[in-house]
Amino acid sequence: MDLKSNHNSPILTDPAPISKSRLGVHSNMLPYAAAPGVGFSPNLLLIPRKKTGVLDDVRASCWLDAMKSSSPPPNRISKDVVNELPSFDPDFLYRNWMVKYPSALGSFEQIVTHAKGKRIVLFLDYDGTLSPIVDNPDCAFMSDAMRAAVKEAAKYFPTAIISGRSRDKVYEFIGLRELYYAGSHGMDIMVSDRHSTNNQGKEVMFQPASEFLPLIDEVYKSLIEITRGIAGAKVENNKFCVSVHYRNVDDKNWNALANCVYDLLEDYPRLRVSHGRKVLEVRPVISWDKGKAVTFLLESLGLNNCDEVLPIYVGDDRTDEDAFRALKERNCGYGILVSSVAKESSAAYSLRDPSEVMEFLKSLVTWRKSSAL
Repeated sequence: MDLKSNHNSPILTDPAPISKSRLGVHSNMLPYAAAPGVGFSPNLLLIPRKKTGVLDDVRASCWLDAMKSSSPPPNRISKDVVNELPSFDPDFLYRNWMVKYPSALGSFEQIVTHAKGKRIVLFLDYDGTLSPIVDNPDCAFMSDAMRAAVKEAAKYFPTAIISGRSRDKVYEFIGLRELYYAGSHGMDIMVSDRHSTNNQGKEVMFQPASEFLPLIDEVYKSLIEITRGIAGAKVENNKFCVSVHYRNVDDKNWNALANCVYDLLEDYPRLRVSHGRKVLEVRPVISWDKGKAVTFLLESLGLNNCDEVLPIYVGDDRTDEDAFRALKERNCGYGILVSSVAKESSAAYSLRDPSEVMEFLKSLVTWRKSSAL
């Protein structure tokens, strides 16, 4: 079943709300609210389309602030704070933060208590969740132990990967056929609905931004050229989005890199920018994100009954917040933020790093095996 054909993309600039017939999916998944207007996501930086003199400095400052806020230095504490708190240790803020976002490992019994009589469905980000964040995004390999843990978890729970990477690329990293994959922040979904209660083995494909492919390819080639002179910058084509990585760029050059992206996008009003962990994401202007991808997968697989299903989403980046909010708004399931630093989130629980994610997955499998006895 190919759900991408004969459907228009949910373009944000379209003033009219989208009807059910445009996407052919459940009304709860429509990219618009019933009232017309453009929604707002804190992950998105809306770009003015014209330069107006004094606004250039404001624009540059806005970009730089957004880049810094999305890339906080770990455990950087000012001398003033240390002087005021002689007994201060680097984990002080994190321990206090965990009062609001308790460890999913420490709260494991509470989580599985809510899962009794329900079917757990797992949604996992890749970079920073299953694999460590590395300087070269092409080398973000997951460990054999993590792959084994994910493979084992998929035997007991429907498991999907939702990544900003292209779907083909994230599959190359993971290499497990047992999983469902959604690439490009959920804009490229392919599943074989073997866990579905409604179908038998049919393939489900959904690409709400397919009409943007020529535009994305064009911008990718342009970004390669205009960032060539900025040392450390890396441009990655993730099919329905372009990722401009600045992890290896000297921070004094961040503003120059941001201006390269901004100036180019003035000619592309149908594209927008969102921020991740030291990455600028150039994406289509459509109302689609990881949260809507989660809802789509649950409905496509017949696993959207909150009385029978408990979705759990584990992710580390700002784009994962859309999925956390989707579960929170449904009052169904839990978001788990992977972070070693304190930051605001819509998640209910936390894990410190990929090693704790692996431990959590193993704990789920152990619990499921014991509960089946």
